[in-house]
Amino acid sequence: MSTIHDQAMNYVYQQVLQRLLSFFSRAERTALQLLIQRLAVAAGGMERIGSFKVLVVQSGTRDSCYTLALMRAAQLSIAGRAPATFQLRVATLRWNGMAAPALQNMHRSFSALFLYDDPRVELLMVDDREVLPFDYQAPVSEAGSEANRVNLLMMAHRRACDEVRELWDDVYLATAEFYGQIARWNNGVDALVGSEPLPRQRQFLEGLNRAVQKAGIGALPASAGSFDDLFVVLDGLGGDGYREFYSDNERTPWRPAGQFEACRRTSFIDIHDMVVGKLEERWPLLTDFLGFHAEEMALHLGESDYVDPLIAAHLRGMQASYIEGGAYADGIAEHLKQCLATMRRKQVPEPVCERLLATLGNLRDHDEQRVLAAQCLQQSFGLSEAQVVCLLFAPFIDGGAGLERFLRSCHPGMLVAMPDLHRAMQGLHAPEQVLHWMSDVSGLPVKLIGRLYAMAPLRMDAAPANREFDEADAVASDRSAEG
Repeated sequence: MSTIHDQAMNYVYQQVLQRLLSFFSRAERTALQLLIQRLAVAAGGMERIGSFKVLVVQSGTRDSCYTLALMRAAQLSIAGRAPATFQLRVATLRWNGMAAPALQNMHRSFSALFLYDDPRVELLMVDDREVLPFDYQAPVSEAGSEANRVNLLMMAHRRACDEVRELWDDVYLATAEFYGQIARWNNGVDALVGSEPLPRQRQFLEGLNRAVQKAGIGALPASAGSFDDLFVVLDGLGGDGYREFYSDNERTPWRPAGQFEACRRTSFIDIHDMVVGKLEERWPLLTDFLGFHAEEMALHLGESDYVDPLIAAHLRGMQASYIEGGAYADGIAEHLKQCLATMRRKQVPEPVCERLLATLGNLRDHDEQRVLAAQCLQQSFGLSEAQVVCLLFAPFIDGGAGLERFLRSCHPGMLVAMPDLHRAMQGLHAPEQVLHWMSDVSGLPVKLIGRLYAMAPLRMDAAPANREFDEADAVASDRSAEG
């Protein structure tokens, strides 16, 4: 019975491969053979490929779904002509900003590629530092959602005075932790495979460099210029990127306990050069076979997988109105101008640019669009508008140096309570109503506000060598994404 079942499944897998290959161009078929050769060399020869385990990270984006299809084609191609093929670990990090459409994209891709129930494939997700079987229908756990929210706020309040006000640096740190830990789980993996072009690799390392400095664990080494250095960098950072924010008993351990290797053997295999052809030539594979659905504005605007275009525009408008003394509409107009310049540099079709004007432009003209953005922040990240305004001012760090400005601008009635606020942040006695106000307006418990209060102002070290994401790099990245 088992032999009959195995034969039937092998037939199904070969049918999947044939259909997948039918969407490949001649250039993609050639790239696939080169990919197989590269994997065989990394494994130490085709005779060792059966004991070789590869990690592919999934986020539900266009590029990650396409990379997974390439890797599945390589896995099934080897299986059809060799005694064994490599093991594939597919893992995703669950966080508050991951929208349901991304999870649906992953599920449809996994189903189309017949990854479910294939013993050569592990489908995993990490939620609140726990490794779990992938479940596209499961919401982020309550504990994971709260940890995401608090980590985001702690990182956002740790900001250099001249820095653009954003919410995304925490995701770089969480993703770096995820890379390091999922590569060590359950006997580990031999290689992480990625298709990000070098400018995107540098962009991630730049974001991680900001994040680790905000987390108080130092800057990245000057030599870190690409993902070839990723696991050396992660080993240097240690296993817990949030250790300076929380005490030992406040930190959630990685789980299941005892299932993480002490020594990692993982290398990085860059397959960016295997992504060939023009983007429009890949759409039939993505949409007709994998079932990928794109949100058009995010597709063309996203310099990062983490940034929500609507929230980014809303934050820019709020910064203009609360911090810069201008109008919300002025911030939106400036942000829109920058977005249009990016899209035209990418040669995005003009009708798409016009839809951007209609979508983000409404933030400038209609209060309901601003309300929609605020609701998105509340629903996705658990942040009220008052808490977002508070983190824009970052009033607690450096002994509350920005507290008076924040109160005068937003809460003048609390100026009389400034002595009590400082006492509370120093861990001294303060009236209960003051403590409640602090938590409500910041979204943080008072003890964590006190830790921000004790932290010195942030002065960013320069980015590591050769990590300037300049206009030329940006254009190169855009052209790589387009083909």
